[in-house]
Amino acid sequence: MAISNQKMFDEGLKIRREVLGAEYVDPQIKTTDEFALAIQHMVTEYCWGMGWSRPGLDRKTRSMLNLAILTALGKPHELKAHVRGAIRNGVTKDEIREVLIHATVYCGIPAGVDAFRNAREALAEIEAKK
Repeated sequence: MAISNQKMFDEGLKIRREVLGAEYVDPQIKTTDEFALAIQHMVTEYCWGMGWSRPGLDRKTRSMLNLAILTALGKPHELKAHVRGAIRNGVTKDEIREVLIHATVYCGIPAGVDAFRNAREALAEIEAKK
């Protein structure tokens, strides 16, 4: 799958690197094979270029929404990445906890327990790098 909108892809890659960190993003793109390259292009262009570049919400709000949505979807790997991104976007540990508690009320205890477990791991990794 080719990049359909180079400008949107470039903007998406810039934002993706700023939020998740180049050390996380670049290996995903550089080490992917031909089969999976299509999803990397789609994620970068559509999600980051189209979704995250819109002016209606700031990055902190988008990060908090992502944490709640990923909790609801039960996506632990993505949740960990977005916890790191949330911290970069100015979300505090207390705010992350409150988002996860609120999501647990609506998503269920198993989803919340899993989200807290994965968020704690991501936060511990951040602390270990300091």
